[in-house]
Amino acid sequence: MEIKNKYHYTYFIHPYVIKENKYNKYILKLLKDKKCKIRFFQKEKDLDIYTHFLPSIRRYLFPTFEFSKNKIRRFKEMPRETQAAILSKSPCTIFEYNIGKNVQGKMGKEAGIFFRIEKIEIICFNTGICFLNIKTNIEDSDKFEDVLDFNYKFRDINSEFSTLKDFENIRIQTNSFSDIKKINELINDITGNSNQINNLDIDINSFLVYSYTCIDQDVWNENKEFSEIEHEFFKYINVLPSGYNISFNNSNERKKVKTISNFKYVKYGFSKKGTSLLTSNIDTLNYTKIPHSFENEYLYTYILNIYKRIFLKKINMEYKQSSNMKRTRKRFVKFTQDLWIQESTNANLGGNLNQRWKESLELDQLYLEVKNKYDILYKEQNIEKTTKTNKVIMLVLVISLIINILNFFVLFKAK
Repeated sequence: MEIKNKYHYTYFIHPYVIKENKYNKYILKLLKDKKCKIRFFQKEKDLDIYTHFLPSIRRYLFPTFEFSKNKIRRFKEMPRETQAAILSKSPCTIFEYNIGKNVQGKMGKEAGIFFRIEKIEIICFNTGICFLNIKTNIEDSDKFEDVLDFNYKFRDINSEFSTLKDFENIRIQTNSFSDIKKINELINDITGNSNQINNLDIDINSFLVYSYTCIDQDVWNENKEFSEIEHEFFKYINVLPSGYNISFNNSNERKKVKTISNFKYVKYGFSKKGTSLLTSNIDTLNYTKIPHSFENEYLYTYILNIYKRIFLKKINMEYKQSSNMKRTRKRFVKFTQDLWIQESTNANLGGNLNQRWKESLELDQLYLEVKNKYDILYKEQNIEKTTKTNKVIMLVLVISLIINILNFFVLFKAK
């Protein structure tokens, strides 16, 4: 069955980690880059984001909401070094990377898939954990199979294998990016060639895929059930090519996938590879309001959950390697207070999406693993403190006993 899509975009998300002692310099580097611009969130312009997130999470993710116009003006007048010092203490800073006009590319030697790079965003947390988001859009095609193939191929362009000749026959034809190497150079330039994430057991060779597609109602409507295209949806969630013919009915892949369907013609899918949203244009909200929310409130919620996963892995590694356990414990407690126990939103769908991301990213298991290490180390430290305290008490008692004995003999002789 041929499926036509009416509207589509995909965000490719690349997480990376900057050393914390170099984070200030990294922010300064971005500030000095003429193509980078801080995104100052404003209540009037970003009202949906402002109202969606609860205050504690909003202050953490979007601290610039607190900036008045005067404060923004004064901030812009400051030297770059002062700006970097301020931002490096802020929980999160978001930059927009200006690529000029929309960048058009082409995948394939001749009859390839044309696409645009519409937006690049850089999200930096002051723990050194950052994200590069690349928004793409397919052009000159209304085939859903092209969406599947495009996501499948583009996801790996930052892989070590992308340097091999004719990898997946990808060719990018544009003034800004003459080939894949140019995009890889851009990624390396923005991320600072950071390899700190390599130690955290996280795949950095493939982008995380966050994709929205609204398909033609001819294949999903009151008379045609979703079950008829369900196998294509599972390819979409698992970032598989259109030619992948495995049956998902009883497969392990299906068991790993989580879904939400809050409306009849809206289907969210979750896997470790990313998040996909499929809708039908039978309802106008499916290609107006919903895609807007998906790439704003929900995208940032997804990023926050990925951040939690990476931070917990980072803390887990520090427990294994760090000699300064006291500092590591403080960081874990602060993370728990600032993020883990905080609800992100009161919205029903937002809460459901957040829960599915926690499940697909296995955050509860990871948090429990770190917490168990924290509890063990805390108990060991208390035992050590108690042992040391007891030794000091015993030493004081012995010294006191010796002094008393000496005093006794001095008094006895005096008599």
